[in-house]
Amino acid sequence: MDKGALGIVQPGEAASHWQPVPANGFVEVLVAPHTVAMENPAGFGRQTVPPGCYVREHAHDRSEEIIHVISGTAHAIIEGERHAMLPGTTFFLGRNRVHMFVNDGAEDLVFTWLLLPNGLETFFAAIGRPRMAGEAPPAPFPRPADVLAIEQRTVFAPPPPGEGVGGGRKPE
Repeated sequence: MDKGALGIVQPGEAASHWQPVPANGFVEVLVAPHTVAMENPAGFGRQTVPPGCYVREHAHDRSEEIIHVISGTAHAIIEGERHAMLPGTTFFLGRNRVHMFVNDGAEDLVFTWLLLPNGLETFFAAIGRPRMAGEAPPAPFPRPADVLAIEQRTVFAPPPPGEGVGGGRKPE
């Protein structure tokens, strides 16, 4: 019998990156093709977004995404429509669905993400700074100057005309 790969990641073992403004917080890459052999390339991780921060408006032109809220309260704006992000809420976002996540709650928003095919792990590493579990967060830092090129070679659709570096709008 042919068996597929096995990967196990214990708490604190995942590759992790501090994220630039406006999301701040950090991302942990739990499973990706570079961490375990897989037949269907997928990326899976956990993101933490502090109160008052947000994941800017964007879309994935090559991938489908599943978001599952672990803790915190926030809201998502999906194609202009507002949706509550409460613990236990799950979103399926097909290709080219414009979305953003806004932490307007009093505590960290923590959610998991699954991207098929993968690519977010490459993006997060390229725009972030390495993080060790338990270390204090750095002062907020800007996105790289070449963020548009990074987005286009990883998993993001080009921003709408006139949106500038990083695309997206301010949260509602």
